Amino acid sequence: MKVVGVSGSLKAPSRTIELVEQIVAQLGTHLDVEPTLIRVNELGPHFAGALTRDELPREVEDALLAIESADVLVVASPVYRASFTGLFKHLFDFVDQYALVDKPVILAATGGSERHALIIEHQFRPLFGFFQALTLPLGVYAHDSDFTDYKIASPRLRERLDKAVAKAVPLIRGNLAEREAIEQVLAGEREPESAPDLRSPVRLLS
Repeated sequence: MKVVGVSGSLKAPSRTIELVEQIVAQLGTHLDVEPTLIRVNELGPHFAGALTRDELPREVEDALLAIESADVLVVASPVYRASFTGLFKHLFDFVDQYALVDKPVILAATGGSERHALIIEHQFRPLFGFFQALTLPLGVYAHDSDFTDYKIASPRLRERLDKAVAKAVPLIRGNLAEREAIEQVLAGEREPESAPDLRSPVRLLS
């Protein structure tokens, strides 16, 4: 299972990068995963001035293809001006509109205080709702005091992270089984009666 983490942090070391890495690692305790981490702080200089996808260099195109072909996404950004970072949004501006349809996405964010926790509901879910992605029920928000030397130090954050992943895993497994069944029907390897409902245009787009 290809799990792609995307960090919107503009610097390294970073609490956001640590959070993404730990969520991906926790998924790996439940699922057989092939992890990839995309760091906006490394890619940003290569796409910040691009207006269209055909202007992008190979390393950015490779990152976009990894996002589009992932089985699961783990996305996170530090809170900046009450939203995710501009380069995080700019990266997803290049993602194909239909590439994330029905794709499971775990949402996460970091901020200076608990007052920013609603970024997950007010910023991340609408963005991935546009892509018709499957945003998973529990997001993970962490503030600066949850870390020591950019490493998770808070038992409460660890508990929230573990709970979010535990809630996500059954949905991820079900989603992958459903997508495989649909692909088998479309390839003529399985009868439609034995597969999930294929009438939804959203599922056909995926």
